[in-house]
This record gives sequence, C-alpha cells and structure tokens, in this order.
Amino acid sequence: MSGHLEIYDLYEKLERKNIMISFKGELTSQLMESILTVVERKLEGFSESASTRKKVFNVLVELLQNLYHHRGVSPLARASGFSDGDSVIIMIARNATGYSIITGNFINNHDVERLKLRLEEINSMGAEELKNFYKQVLSNGTISQKGGAGLGMIDVARKSKDKLEYGFIPFDENHSFFSLNVKVA
Repeated sequence: MSGHLEIYDLYEKLERKNIMISFKGELTSQLMESILTVVERKLEGFSESASTRKKVFNVLVELLQNLYHHRGVSPLARASGFSDGDSVIIMIARNATGYSIITGNFINNHDVERLKLRLEEINSMGAEELKNFYKQVLSNGTISQKGGAGLGMIDVARKSKDKLEYGFIPFDENHSFFSLNVKVA
C-alpha cells in the first residue's frame, strides 16, 4: 500500500507544480528528440504564441544539449546498482507567468567554481551587455574539450530575459549536484 501512496504523492506534487514533463535517467540523443517532440505538442495544445513556443523550445534545446554534453557520472545512480551512473533530471513547468525549465546533474567539484563564476557573470549583465558578450565569445572562437564555445548559457539568458537561478549541492569529495532553473515568459 505504501508504494501506491508514494506514487500518488509524487503524482499530486507534479500536478500541483504544473509539471508538464519530468524525466530522470540516462539522456540519449533519441530521448532528447522525444522530449522535444512532446513539449512541442504540449505547447501547441496550450495555444501559446509562436514567439513563446520558439523561446521555450530554443531554451529547452540548449539545456538538453548542455545536459547531454556535460552529463557526469551520478554517484547515487552508480551506488544503486541499476545504472552505470549516467543520470540527469529535467522538468518543465507551466505557471501563470510562463514556463520554468529545470535541470539537474552531477558535476565534478573542480568545475563548480568556474561554472559559478560564469553564471554570476551572465546574471550581472543586462540585455545589451549579454548581446555584446555573446558576439565577443563568438568571435573569440575558442572551442572547449566538450565541443562548445561557451555560448550556451549566454544564449539561454538572452532568450529567457530573466536571471538564471542555480545551485550547487556538495555530494562527496568529487561530486556536486548542479541545478538550473530557467524561466521563459
């Protein structure tokens, strides 16, 4: 009986928070396509404007790509014995002011400070500064080991037009859990 109550509690919480889609597990390119298809259909079903649909979709694509390219080993998933450790979480909620796209994944502790500084830098900028920063990074042309030029979060902030909400929860001596909440109106 307690299993039924737990799944109902989860269902009820997801309904109360207006979660449109929720996923936790290994993120593959096929799954990314499926998530995008489902969200695109839901946005059409909500009769959202083309502008809102485009912003939500573009931010979601960028965040999924970030999760895919920067997914790390989940020490929790590995410890469970049911996974090789590659696990992320993503939720999309619809609320009165728009949408929230929330992601989470484990990252190496040595990446926390660099990412935190980058997000603080992005959040300190206004729209025009973000536009100029985007052009500056684009013209710099430096490509990271993961194949990105560092444009993703700048682009997400530009499309969101809101501050990026983020957090780092230390897990162990090697890992922290990184969460990001991007609001799109």
